[in-house]
Amino acid sequence: MRHALIFAAGLGERMRPLTDHTPKPLLEVGGKPLIVWHLEKLAAAGVHYVVINTSHLAEQFPDTLGDGSRWGLRIRYAYEGPTPLETGGGMLNALPMLGPEPFIGVSADIWSDYDYAALPAEPAGHAHLVMVPNPEWHQRGDFVLRQGNLHEDGDGERLTFGNIGVYRPELVRACPAGRFKLLPIYQQAMREDRLRGERYDGAWWNLGNPQQLAELDAHLRS
Repeated sequence: MRHALIFAAGLGERMRPLTDHTPKPLLEVGGKPLIVWHLEKLAAAGVHYVVINTSHLAEQFPDTLGDGSRWGLRIRYAYEGPTPLETGGGMLNALPMLGPEPFIGVSADIWSDYDYAALPAEPAGHAHLVMVPNPEWHQRGDFVLRQGNLHEDGDGERLTFGNIGVYRPELVRACPAGRFKLLPIYQQAMREDRLRGERYDGAWWNLGNPQQLAELDAHLRS
């Protein structure tokens, strides 16, 4: 896969006051902005073209990251306006920049050592999601993984969505423009047996508040 989308439009409200003047994806962790970890890993996986969706303090992204050439990437920015469009609306808004082929999607506010090159270039369904063991703060998990397929409930291992995946544009292409989340889209895809997944047991951090950011920073510097 040559294209990727980084979800970076959130307001970062739980990360305040750090996000009052800096978008969460541009906060530094381990000596570099969080989003740069993703850009480096995407470039290493053979991605050449990255779309970053933006909203909160959007002008800081091109000022900090430029056109992506320092990583061997081409970066384009999909501005959503002053109010973020949520995950589904943000993906739909970015589709004209991403083209017709499957693309990697990753949330800017996670950190993982997952190798993006391991993702399937052609997902069997509308999307292939990377699932992780349930963290302490989300013991119920999100979806059930059974024989490579994802389900809302039933027998199998209930895991947490790691906010890493491969998506076909068909997942959201028919949706009306505006603000909407991907969760109902995932649920419909599961009912149609069009959502695949895998379990990943490596390092994975969700960065929702200053304490989590500080803990990851200490881990990366140790």
